[in-house]
Amino acid sequence: MLLVSDLPNILLDLSGGEPTWLLWTKVGLLAAFLVLSLSARLFRPLWPYGLIFLVFYFAKWVGTPARWQHLFGEERASFPLGQLGIQVGELAGMAVVLAVLWAILRRRGAFFLKVGQLDAPFEPVRWLGIRRGETWKTFGWIFSAVIGGGALVFLATAAGPLLGEFWQVVPLLPVVVLLSAMHALSEELTFRAPLLATTHGVIGRDQALWLTVVFFGLSHYSYGDPSRPIGFLMTGFLAFVLGKSMLETRGCLWALFMHMVADIPIFAWYALRSV
Repeated sequence: MLLVSDLPNILLDLSGGEPTWLLWTKVGLLAAFLVLSLSARLFRPLWPYGLIFLVFYFAKWVGTPARWQHLFGEERASFPLGQLGIQVGELAGMAVVLAVLWAILRRRGAFFLKVGQLDAPFEPVRWLGIRRGETWKTFGWIFSAVIGGGALVFLATAAGPLLGEFWQVVPLLPVVVLLSAMHALSEELTFRAPLLATTHGVIGRDQALWLTVVFFGLSHYSYGDPSRPIGFLMTGFLAFVLGKSMLETRGCLWALFMHMVADIPIFAWYALRSV
């Protein structure tokens, strides 16, 4: 996972984009891993993981913004249309991943594509101060409020003097919510659900969860808002809670909702910069 994540890009300081040779090196490593998992008995339970990771890179190619933004006006596009081009591309990539997941696992519930048990017990986490007896019905709302408030602080800090122009964004707020929901949907069902679905039954829930935490955090190190170490830590923490919600509720609704709430201030920041 580390070799095919964004870690090589970070170490090589490739924040400007991934060169073709590095992309094909990652794809080659994944293809070799898939062959190994299909041919070696010890690794055979991991072949769905190897396949879905390989499909993930194909989905990224399918969802490349340049392939979709021309449908929405490209550079001349307004904020809603420009962002819509990006999100539609991401959803197209997500559809590719879900199609392969369905072909492998044959049940929506196997890859968390259902509402889930919204009041499922929250397994205690000492370092979060969560004790036995808590449920997702309570924690989900509390965490949504906390993460949304934290994202609002980020917006206020990043905006600076621009915050006085926020009134111009108010008419765009329905679009901001829609874009946040689309982005949450694509990331949860591309980054998180497939990797958890293909690993937690093989290497255990805790190991699978931390695997997705590191992968998601690294993917936001160079390109997230915020980015760099603080971005890695913040998105990694978010990934921990979202992945935990999927595993414990056996569904994706809480993850989608919390992710959307966290994204709303960020897309509001994009809208503010555009106006």
